[in-house]
Amino acid sequence: MGPGLILLEALLVLMGLSLVPGAERRLKTPAARFLYQGKAECRFANGTRGEVRFLQRYIYGRQELVRFDSRRGTFEAVTELGRPDADAWNSQKESLDLLRGEVERFCRHNYAVLEPGPAIGRKVQPTVKISPTKAEPLSHHTLLICTAAGYYPSEIKIKWLKNGQEQTEGVGYADELQNGDWTFQNQVMLETVPEQGDIYACQVEHSSREEPIAVQWEPQTSDSAKSKVWTGVVGAVLGVVFVAVGLALYLKSGKATPLPPATALIS
Repeated sequence: MGPGLILLEALLVLMGLSLVPGAERRLKTPAARFLYQGKAECRFANGTRGEVRFLQRYIYGRQELVRFDSRRGTFEAVTELGRPDADAWNSQKESLDLLRGEVERFCRHNYAVLEPGPAIGRKVQPTVKISPTKAEPLSHHTLLICTAAGYYPSEIKIKWLKNGQEQTEGVGYADELQNGDWTFQNQVMLETVPEQGDIYACQVEHSSREEPIAVQWEPQTSDSAKSKVWTGVVGAVLGVVFVAVGLALYLKSGKATPLPPATALIS
């Protein structure tokens, strides 16, 4: 193969083409990709007045391998693959001293710089509502959906209560969704067979409120129960009207026997 042909093939390969049969298919096959990354995190329990925790995490693909936690003061292996790195880095005293100082140098310092911004110290209360729906048209099971929306920050606790008792069976959790306005929403579902007299409550705990938010739902106040109650009331009213109209028509027709005069009874 001459130099000109070699140069031509090299150009074709760079352009995604090839003179070798089957090579085009191999070039289009995506190669496996793995991402190795380090993440530095600051976690504030109650602003800078509470506990401040610094984390340095190392992740390969989607698996965290090793981390530094300021509460511990050393590296710890999350998986066995990260153990050699943790042992090696823990032997470097100067590096450990530098990381231990990141709580003040990195976390508290940046908090003070960003504190006037919208994300620091911002708290928005969630709105909570309960949406009942039938699991199946002919089923006695009801699916209660508790939605907490529009809250910030993201940490929230949602639980179902039945007659004051926390429910664990039949409870399902959805993934938290992030809105485009720096707020979040989440849903927790409860599948149950409600009976008249039961009181269900969705209780939501969030840092924006000192007391939990509790929204109640009762079977008799549901749309189906209201429809049945109104149907019964309307039926009763119509029944009374029909009886009254019938009695009036009957008396008017003269078929009823009139009472005798009082004088006739005396004689």
